[in-house]
Amino acid sequence: MKNNAVEIALTPRPRDLGGFGVRRVLPAGKRRKMVGPFIFFDEFGPTVLDPGEGIDVRPHPHINLATVTYLFEGEIVHRDSLGFVQPIRPGDVNWMTAGSGIVHSERTGEEERAKTTPLHGIQTWVALPAVHEEDDPGFYHHPEHSLPWIEKNGARMRLIAGTAYGEASPVKTYSPMFYLDARMPAGTRLEMPGEHEERAIYPLAGEITLNDESFGANRMIVLVPGAPVEIGCRRDARVILLGGAKLDGERHIWWNFVSSSKARIEKAKADWKEGRFEKVPGETESIPLPAD
Repeated sequence: MKNNAVEIALTPRPRDLGGFGVRRVLPAGKRRKMVGPFIFFDEFGPTVLDPGEGIDVRPHPHINLATVTYLFEGEIVHRDSLGFVQPIRPGDVNWMTAGSGIVHSERTGEEERAKTTPLHGIQTWVALPAVHEEDDPGFYHHPEHSLPWIEKNGARMRLIAGTAYGEASPVKTYSPMFYLDARMPAGTRLEMPGEHEERAIYPLAGEITLNDESFGANRMIVLVPGAPVEIGCRRDARVILLGGAKLDGERHIWWNFVSSSKARIEKAKADWKEGRFEKVPGETESIPLPAD
């Protein structure tokens, strides 16, 4: 029987980022490019990096969006063209507003590279409302202890960004949204937040039920707007809950660029190719513009 609360279940596509594999859920083709303002969703890991190994995402540009990096295990060092250097560790949030344009790299630090290191996390991109697309770029780090915990019906949830269950994250956002990391012990039953227009669930581990239909890990279940949804689990589970208000019009996405304007993306392509973006201090490499 069709679950009337589920619009679509999205299966991630594997992607290789220069020797480092991810599971990419969003964007997901013509039918479902976004959930609320979320236009990009990558899960990387869980994996173990041996001594001498690490991730090296060379400097690359973004415009008209915000990147949100959140780790479950390991550490990544962020460097950007504003001069920020910030390790991110499990439970922290790195929110980078690209706005009119920013360049950053993401690498394993030297101390972590010297030892065996687990790595598991999610990077999402949040498209900005048109009025904020060309805001000045900015970088904001929020340590784990600054983010609210929510306990409800046995579930324990960290509110990464936005508002949910009457709580608000200190992370500055640009449109109504929510982003939660929820741990659900076996037998938990949790009502999905109903105040946001678009909502999705991504089980990281374990099996969940939605209105008594079962779903396994590593699929994004996009919900019908307004439908009441109860999440259950027969054994311990960890799930990501996210969504928000539908954005103010279509967004175009090409490589690392997101914008309401195709012409703006073309300008960003030319600017990167011609070296007009600011450089990341201390970095000498960069990712070249892909061929169309």
